[in-house]
Amino acid sequence: MSPRKSRLAVGLGRALFGCIAVAASPLAFAQAASTTTDATQLDTITVTAQSREQELLDVPIALQVVTEQLIDDVAAEDLGDIDSFVPGLRVNSLQPTQPSFQLRGIETDDFGIGTDPAVGVYVDGVYAGRGGGVLLPFTDVQRIEVLKGPQGTLFGRNTAAGAISIITHRPDTDGNHARGKLRLGNDNKTYFEGMANIAVSDTSAFRFNGIFNHSDGWVRDAVTGEDLAPEDNWATRAAFQTRFGDNTRAWISWDHESLDQRGQATTGVVPIPALPALPTAPADPDSFLDPERQPYATDAPDAETRTFDGVTLIVDHNFGGFSMTSTSAWHDYDSLNRVEEDGTNLSYLYVDSTNTESNTNFYQEFKFNGSTDRIDWVAGLSYFQEDADQTSEVNALTDSVDTIANNLGLAPGGLYGPLTQAANAFGIPVDLTGLPWNEKFVNSLDTKAYAAFGDVIWHVNDKTNVTVGLRYTRDEKDFTWFNDLRSAPELDAQLALLDRIGFLDAAGIPLEMLVFDIAFIDPPALANKGVLNRAKKSWDDWSPRFVVDYHFNDNLMGFASLAKGYKAGGFNALQIGSEFENEDVWNFETGIKHALPDYRLAYNVSAFYYVYDNRQAVTLDMTTDIPRFLVNTSDQEAYGVDFDLRWQATDGLGFDFNAEYLDSTFKTYVNPQGLDLGGQPTGAPEWSFAAGANYVWRLADAGDVRASARYSYVGKCRTNDESVSVLGCGRFGQAEAGEAQELLDARIGWTSASGHWGVAVYGNNLLDNQYVNSFGTYGMTVLGTVGARMTQPRTYGVELTANF
Repeated sequence: MSPRKSRLAVGLGRALFGCIAVAASPLAFAQAASTTTDATQLDTITVTAQSREQELLDVPIALQVVTEQLIDDVAAEDLGDIDSFVPGLRVNSLQPTQPSFQLRGIETDDFGIGTDPAVGVYVDGVYAGRGGGVLLPFTDVQRIEVLKGPQGTLFGRNTAAGAISIITHRPDTDGNHARGKLRLGNDNKTYFEGMANIAVSDTSAFRFNGIFNHSDGWVRDAVTGEDLAPEDNWATRAAFQTRFGDNTRAWISWDHESLDQRGQATTGVVPIPALPALPTAPADPDSFLDPERQPYATDAPDAETRTFDGVTLIVDHNFGGFSMTSTSAWHDYDSLNRVEEDGTNLSYLYVDSTNTESNTNFYQEFKFNGSTDRIDWVAGLSYFQEDADQTSEVNALTDSVDTIANNLGLAPGGLYGPLTQAANAFGIPVDLTGLPWNEKFVNSLDTKAYAAFGDVIWHVNDKTNVTVGLRYTRDEKDFTWFNDLRSAPELDAQLALLDRIGFLDAAGIPLEMLVFDIAFIDPPALANKGVLNRAKKSWDDWSPRFVVDYHFNDNLMGFASLAKGYKAGGFNALQIGSEFENEDVWNFETGIKHALPDYRLAYNVSAFYYVYDNRQAVTLDMTTDIPRFLVNTSDQEAYGVDFDLRWQATDGLGFDFNAEYLDSTFKTYVNPQGLDLGGQPTGAPEWSFAAGANYVWRLADAGDVRASARYSYVGKCRTNDESVSVLGCGRFGQAEAGEAQELLDARIGWTSASGHWGVAVYGNNLLDNQYVNSFGTYGMTVLGTVGARMTQPRTYGVELTANF
């Protein structure tokens, strides 16, 4: 591997470390002198986790708020940049068009459109959906609320693990203002964000945002010198807010994003012998090389693209005794993700996978709120419709198909290479080598979901509240499977020529013998080649929640809750005829929320136990000659504790700490290979925590200087008999999947006294750690190759800001 190092990167890195060293002494002094320094109170955090505006202290839910300040501190550009600082949350974001989310050990192990996520992502109360349209760049984000535990009553379907609620800024009618941010870093990183707020009257305002993001990529191809793993995207947002009289407010926003870059870089970890020898197939995991020390060499046209558009209209009206909010939203996106699996530039080992999605969805919700001296209530109706198409492809070359045929003993020495040589020997000018080979599985989905919900908080007395909520949801899905015929037109044209002139008959090779499949070969798929299959089904769900909270005093609250979340039933995209029921999570939780104003400190702690029934997953079975995708079902349970703390030690010095302990195991699970994993860990790490410190020097007319540092730790995955066999968790030779991860981010910046100008130096992943994000395993059994995809190394840069 050859990471790019520039003078700018080295210089900025030295400057950043120097600034942190200078900051260390004042930080220590400020802490020692805190008893004599005027201190400020902790900021009050208002959230909408229960569909009402409440102080964080009054919400009986395990909840972490990611503030706008934290987003700036770590130079976060999307949800994948903040998950390390939210213990229990893991976002696999190296492929923005194919992300995955895990919360409290629960995630969805399937990329197909027939399966919904277990973590719901919402933007301004609107469900973001699935797949390629979920992980979008931050545009004008005010805060992010991460709700841990099932949220089926308040948020609805696909919140079995929890919900991520992103709240953006609304247009401001108080006046005109604008801001700009330019970030320059190593690998020619250029990131620009601009905002303009225009108040057109006392009741109406526009707000415009734009983002441009580019980098060359942190690694180069060792053979061609080409940049790999680049970033290239831009996004814009336009919003308008107005009032109609004293009781009605309307807010409409439009979001657009365009992403067009190379796909995730892959490097081979299997020793490749010189021809005519071939790698041992299946590959031996004990022989894997250290991916950090391997040169990158690729021959794949890796690509990742997305075009996204979304419109949201929110209308609030106050009827006097109660209020109504109407939320209407439309999203449309097209995405493509093509990534190499083998990690080499050798045609006889080539294989890549491609996922293409098109999705259009519409969401409508009517929500009513009201309150009396004794009751706060919320009720509503919602409708969601989604039309989606997906194509899952495996691409190879006839050279690599020859290698597969040789390794499986079907044709020692291959098929198309030897046939080319034989034909050429007779003067027939054909070349069957190096030709593209494509197999695809096509799915379509039509979803309709209807829901009615209600949630009531009964103030029993001035200390005790009882909350009862219930949501009914009906899901209707119409799904299709189409396992297309193998496509290799250039090859077939030359085979037809050989057949037409009688060469194949003379060689004793039937044409049918040269037309076969290397992917999607489970029995239902093979039996339905070229046949459209359809299934239609509906599911119903009732999701209740029960909460009791008791306020010992104004600053101490204890609570206990029982809540259900669920993931909608559906269909497994790559196994024809396979369907599954709703997946249910029941969660019991108890905890306290405590503020200590005299010490400017607040902390929350909760203990939970959940049972997850009927969890569905798709795994790549590598125990057969040719890998195949299989469906498996399991029941899980977990115990855990969440803890978070904020302490404003002085006016300038603040600390925060968050941690989670999780013991997640299978209750019952026999995998498709017959292994009984009951009682074994599900793979989720036991411990994760994050700590942050910040200090502000107030320099009067010279402005302010703010320094921050944030460290996070995620424990290693807990292996089970299956996770090792699929390379999901454990050490394999010199490579390791799921190892413990550490991250350190820091920033120091100056803001002018007027607040108009600012400059900062920042660094992410200052420890320069890299980890295996995933292994490309499709070629492991048939080609003897495995590619590793790595996380990004250290980055740093400068940031210039202007505010007017």
